[in-house]
Amino acid sequence: MHDRKFPKKNRFRYRIFTFSLDLDELELLDTRLKLFGVDRSAFFRFSTNDHLDFGKTSVKDNILEYLKQNGVTETISKIILITNVRILGYVFNPVSFYFFYGAKEEPLCAVAEVGNTFGEQKPFFLGKESMRDEAFCLRTEKFFYVSPFVKLESEFEFTLRIPGDSLNIRIDVLENGHTVMITTYTGKKIELTDGNLLRMFIQYPLVTVKVIVLIHWQAFRLYLKGLPYIKKTENTNLQKGVHLGKNY
Repeated sequence: MHDRKFPKKNRFRYRIFTFSLDLDELELLDTRLKLFGVDRSAFFRFSTNDHLDFGKTSVKDNILEYLKQNGVTETISKIILITNVRILGYVFNPVSFYFFYGAKEEPLCAVAEVGNTFGEQKPFFLGKESMRDEAFCLRTEKFFYVSPFVKLESEFEFTLRIPGDSLNIRIDVLENGHTVMITTYTGKKIELTDGNLLRMFIQYPLVTVKVIVLIHWQAFRLYLKGLPYIKKTENTNLQKGVHLGKNY
């Protein structure tokens, strides 16, 4: 759900499906499932190249390197990644979420991996000090080009609840201390099987294409409503911490 409050109202919601993956189980899923593959041709394909690259060979090693750069020294026993995977070769991830668990499988920290339509990604780190009421919470400067209708110097406010049988994530956008947009990402967990993959594809065909089409459709609606349009080439000095794509 997206709910823009200012300067023009624009609210919409749509249904999709996404994946919750234990990064230590990727090889098992690759061999056990017929419709799901890791870094190989498959109907549903998880690709290492779709996620942050810090010079390592796997998604797990890359994100652990990012944690190391952010001062995390604790033992990581499990990493859960909430993300879209490639469907018939295509994917777009507006945002993926990593949840990290310590030696006793207690929630330790989280990372939001935000992407844009220029192929760029920017990670936002939520440490254990950000944990409140079983959610990782962080308000931070964005400095990343996500939407042509949101200022680069705006702020993200993340509320990432620990995923279990349900998913409940919220990201607000603030400008000058005022909330201009609310986004929520909620869902219920089902087992990852070939049968459920086929059922999800029939129920939500080409869902990753649907995501990118709806992003452009809603952007067009905002343009028609007369919202100020910010070009990608404007204020490149305010686009900081960007990975992949055109790094400024």
